[in-house]
Amino acid sequence: AFCLYAFFIVFVICIQRYDTQRTMNAAHARIASHVRVPPAARRCSSRRCVRTRAMGQDYYTVLGVARGVDEKEMKKAYRQKARKFHPDVNKEPGAEEKFKEISNAYEVLSDPQKRNIYDQFGEDGLRNFGGMGGGGPGGPGMDFTNPFDLFESFFGGAGGMGGPGMGGRAARSNRPTQGDDERYDLSLDFLDAVFGCEREVEIARLEGCEACDASGVKAGTTPTTCSTCGGSGQVVASVRTPLGQFQQIAACQTCGGTGQMSTPCDKCGGDGRIRKPKRISLRVPAGVDNGSRLRVRGEGSAGRRGGPNGDLYVFVDVRPDPELSRDGVDINSTVELPYTDAILGTTVKVRTVDGLVDLKVPNGTQPNTRLSMSKRGVPRLGQANTQRGDHVVTVKVGIPSKLSKEQRELVEKLKELNEGADTKARSGLFGL
Repeated sequence: AFCLYAFFIVFVICIQRYDTQRTMNAAHARIASHVRVPPAARRCSSRRCVRTRAMGQDYYTVLGVARGVDEKEMKKAYRQKARKFHPDVNKEPGAEEKFKEISNAYEVLSDPQKRNIYDQFGEDGLRNFGGMGGGGPGGPGMDFTNPFDLFESFFGGAGGMGGPGMGGRAARSNRPTQGDDERYDLSLDFLDAVFGCEREVEIARLEGCEACDASGVKAGTTPTTCSTCGGSGQVVASVRTPLGQFQQIAACQTCGGTGQMSTPCDKCGGDGRIRKPKRISLRVPAGVDNGSRLRVRGEGSAGRRGGPNGDLYVFVDVRPDPELSRDGVDINSTVELPYTDAILGTTVKVRTVDGLVDLKVPNGTQPNTRLSMSKRGVPRLGQANTQRGDHVVTVKVGIPSKLSKEQRELVEKLKELNEGADTKARSGLFGL
């Protein structure tokens, strides 16, 4: 009887393995029918084919492990890289994207079934794998778990990163966060933009609620632990697929991922902040131009849970001047002269940003001649006031439309003198 019972157990195990293998083979066949593999790739070895088929960066390379790595070494590699590139620790540009890549790579390679598909078919196989549809961060047809949820489920409760606020979901949701940036549009006169000025501006921004001390909880009440998630701020949902059952971690909908239930403050509605007007003294530096953006640190909205303020960005709009225009740090203007002054030369007064300045016009000045007055332009932004551009004056020569009899006689006399001078010059040239 014992032998019959043992034989029956072995028979059942064999049947289960057969069913599992048959399901795997069917899934692989379905994937292979959707994956287009170049003929050259089909002729190469399977290890080499993986690199040919993979469209993105190799997941093993992302984690810095070999293809034959075991589960223990893979966890160690993920732990080290996730700690290094977590956005709460690494503030360098691109750290968050790198953190997401590491999370996606570990999610695939830590699952035996997904890893098997990836080793054989690369990312194309994962895109055609039932249960991974959608448009997640892995590209079209790829859907990954939230990298922060994966990180927190891997490291467990609070203190996983060696400090408060880096552990479970509740700690991450309740920790202080920086406030939003605010924008203010400032209109300036032409000269104020050139030399800078002081302005008092009033903005509306979020500030900490005094009624609840910026906590968002009604005064006199105490938050309680969420009964749905038990205070973790996250719930685990199981999804059954043709290749097995997968678990997905999501934020608790009951408490919004905070892990706590509380009575919201009547004044701020539970946000912990209310919008108030505030007057700010703003110093506009010399040399700003139309479209310039000024940043005032810490004058944006207050952060949640006592987090730091965001920044205030001031966008400058410069009103045009009727006589002067700007070209970078140079000032442009025009002056119109009678033709006689252009011929004989003269000195004229020109309006500049420094006031009226004498400009010497040499004799024989031609129409549209550009004369430059050094260091009469705009100060270079961020540099000393002595570092200035130039003021460029374009000379327009006025030709009278009507002449008096006496003027006409004088012009005709001048014409005869010019023709006589030209004849004499030609005679001297040819020796006649």
